[in-house]
Amino acid sequence: MQSRVVPLEEGKDPAVSIKASQSKPFPIRLLQLFLLFLALCMAFSIISMYTIKRFGVQSSRTTVKPAFKPCFDEPDTLDRWIRPPSDLLHKMSDKELFWRASFVPGIKKYPFKRIPKIAFMFLTKGPLPLAPLWERFLKGHEGLYSVYIHPLPTFEAKFPSSSVFHRRQIPSQVAEWGRMSMCDAERRLLANALLDISNERFVLVSESCIPLYNFSVIYDYIMRSKYSFIGAFDDHGPYGRGRYNENMAPEVSITQWRKGSQWFELNRKLAVKVVEDARYYPKFEEFCKPSCYVDEHYFPTMLTIEAAPLLANRTLTWVDWSRGGAHPATFGRADITEEFFKKIHEDTHCVYNNQSSPVCFLFARKFAPSALEPLLHVSQNVLGF
Repeated sequence: MQSRVVPLEEGKDPAVSIKASQSKPFPIRLLQLFLLFLALCMAFSIISMYTIKRFGVQSSRTTVKPAFKPCFDEPDTLDRWIRPPSDLLHKMSDKELFWRASFVPGIKKYPFKRIPKIAFMFLTKGPLPLAPLWERFLKGHEGLYSVYIHPLPTFEAKFPSSSVFHRRQIPSQVAEWGRMSMCDAERRLLANALLDISNERFVLVSESCIPLYNFSVIYDYIMRSKYSFIGAFDDHGPYGRGRYNENMAPEVSITQWRKGSQWFELNRKLAVKVVEDARYYPKFEEFCKPSCYVDEHYFPTMLTIEAAPLLANRTLTWVDWSRGGAHPATFGRADITEEFFKKIHEDTHCVYNNQSSPVCFLFARKFAPSALEPLLHVSQNVLGF
């Protein structure tokens, strides 16, 4: 087979000719691509700088919201610190609540106009059958009082939005008469009321209690008192010292053992002492069992030891024990007369701010639901409201 020979130009190497024809275009193409890329980068940089200068960075920052949200908003004004809780049904445990309620300002002078209020604390089983009477009593005195209700935990209060009792129920637990759970309920009421820094005096009442005077008289009487009203007397009999357990020592000696009615009135300083107590509470919880009736001894004894000079050593709540028994008399429809209240108002004598006074009781119990209608009928002439 005859092969075909292609003639070459003179002076040219075929290998070099092939390599030169293949390598010449690539350096130029690569350089063109690099210059195009550099031009695009410079254009992008110029556009970015112009955008930042024209529209600013701060506006974009304001629209960015962090994904993390704190558990509470940082208070930025004094009003945030002094405003009372808007919802009483919080999620705090008793331990957390008592800790929070025990906060006390180190500076005694308030940096705002503080109007002291009375906290009316209702320790109840459930409904408030005498609520209409209390509504009438409190009407027109907004800003001078607060209301707190501690019912059984299964009870849900349903008051109209216009009522002073609307949404005033606090988180509660079962409270049994004569047991430490009753004192727990009272401490719970005090702690919730202490969260409102304007509450200065704290009155414990039940669903069967009524006021014996109009609001102005009661407010002035309590606010002007140098003392808090809680019974704390030394009973040497079987129902006083006879209930003392020697295991209470050394925190509580038998000479310090006191007895009194559970229906008290305390100032803010003493309310804090009750809530923050961790010294006497364990002793009473362990050694003052049901036959001891701890609700008659815990507060009177503890406050006598800690702050005896601040106690008036008497209660503001009138009761009738003349019928005998473990509980005072209950009054119904037939008992409510002007003569009945005249006896309560006149047959009293006590010491108020170290001076003799004919006004001793501001509240009375126990009144049955059937007493409501006649109470509303006589309240204007007899009770002053």
